[in-house]
Amino acid sequence: MSKISKLFKGSSSSNSSSSSKSKHRSRGGPSPQEAIHKLRETEEMLTKKQAYLEQRIQQEIATAKKHGTKNKKAALQALKRKKRYEQQLTQIDGTLSTIEFQREALENSHTNTEVLKNMGYAAQAMKKVHESLDINNIEDMMLDIGEQQDLAKEISEAISGPIGEAFDEDELLAELAELEEEELEDAMGELPSVPASKLPSARPGQRTSSRRKVEEEDDMRMLASWGT
Repeated sequence: MSKISKLFKGSSSSNSSSSSKSKHRSRGGPSPQEAIHKLRETEEMLTKKQAYLEQRIQQEIATAKKHGTKNKKAALQALKRKKRYEQQLTQIDGTLSTIEFQREALENSHTNTEVLKNMGYAAQAMKKVHESLDINNIEDMMLDIGEQQDLAKEISEAISGPIGEAFDEDELLAELAELEEEELEDAMGELPSVPASKLPSARPGQRTSSRRKVEEEDDMRMLASWGT
């Protein structure tokens, strides 16, 4: 086989492969993103045509007013064109509503697809994590943690306990009561004692004046009785 025939054969095979790829791509259909993009372009085009028709309707109304009954034929033609534009405008409104509904449905389906895909990734990752875990190992690890916590508690109690000799608290309280009793007895012994000797009697001068006073009172009573 000559080089030229090989060249033509290679080009034909490449063309056939590219055509098969394009057929496969067309058979699979566009992606949701491509379809949404096309619908947005269609919405933009129809919106522009809608604005154009509204402008033409206003122009035909102005033309009909301009001619009026003076040129009835031109005025009627303008009104007929206005009616056609209004019909087209009504059709565009319906088409825009349908396209908008279809675009929103595609966007929602695409969003749901992405959400489900990410949830599937998360489920696979969780499954992979759980495959590396053994429930028996987890239980053993929790037991070890509990033992270490108990050990740490014992160490903490040992560290915080008193250091040195331990004394009986009841004995200490009894000794304290004895000390208080002794202190009370010492305080009672320091009070002043009652004097043993008799109190000094009245002085002689005081006794004489008292006796004289009594005698005078007796004399007065005698005089009083004589007078009666």
